[in-house]
Amino acid sequence: MAVKTTRAYIKGVDQAPRKVSIVAALVRGRTVADAMVILDHTPRRSALVVKKAIQSAAANAKNNDNVDPKTLVLKTVSVTAGTRLKRFKPHMRGMALPFQKKTSNILIEVAGEEKAKKAPAKKAETKVKTATKKQESTKKETK
Repeated sequence: MAVKTTRAYIKGVDQAPRKVSIVAALVRGRTVADAMVILDHTPRRSALVVKKAIQSAAANAKNNDNVDPKTLVLKTVSVTAGTRLKRFKPHMRGMALPFQKKTSNILIEVAGEEKAKKAPAKKAETKVKTATKKQESTKKETK
């Protein structure tokens, strides 16, 4: 069985990359099922975003690449800085202080074994053919 790698890339998460990477480090290198349990019990806001990204990668592997969901392992969990929005906050004496709203990009790669392909259903066709032959023979006998 071949090992396939599938990815999900989430852009523009409205959280600082440093805060998201702390949660990402908790699940790096684990199985998908184990990571879900850890993220369910992590009391941080970024845990929900990382969990959704992992679920997306697992769904991509299952539906697009025909990978067995039980064998999925987190190969890469990467958090990078996204775009920064420049904003201003009112301050004393009519001044405005600049600040930046930081965003994050999350890359999740999962690896798993490909499902065994099913053999073509030739036996079912032969059963159907024999059933129709039997029906034809019974029709001839009744006539």
